[in-house]
Amino acid sequence: MANPNFKLISALRATAQRLSEGADYAWGNHGSCNCGNLLQVVTRFSKEEILQYAHTGIGEWTEIAEDYCGIANAPVGLLLTRLQQLGLTATDIHHLEYLNNRSVLNHLPGGFRWLRRNSREDVIIYFETYASMLEEKLVSSIDISTLIHNVPLFVHE
Repeated sequence: MANPNFKLISALRATAQRLSEGADYAWGNHGSCNCGNLLQVVTRFSKEEILQYAHTGIGEWTEIAEDYCGIANAPVGLLLTRLQQLGLTATDIHHLEYLNNRSVLNHLPGGFRWLRRNSREDVIIYFETYASMLEEKLVSSIDISTLIHNVPLFVHE
């Protein structure tokens, strides 16, 4: 599972919100699919720009992520670098596109069920559930005693 962090959690939630508000969605389009919509949030690129960059690679996001080499400086590398900077791996990208991470599916409201990768509503619930899971993991990893000892009790002006 992805490295839990505030940027990734925020990006997943913002993407789910955009989709629930009617952002363009088309699973078969690199610029407006699951990862394409996430990239719109984190890069501020348009769906057309993402599509253009993605077409410098070959295949779907899952194939592009698996074949990605960080040394090459192709435009699609920029997009994958942004996803990786969020804490996602090639496996995480695959799961985002296909909505099939079993841990996320096990935590869906109402319990486990398979989701459809080309359903806006299923993408929204998957991204929201994933964000909540990552948030829980992040919160549980924070050592509150360290925070308490590093916060001054009195503020002097």
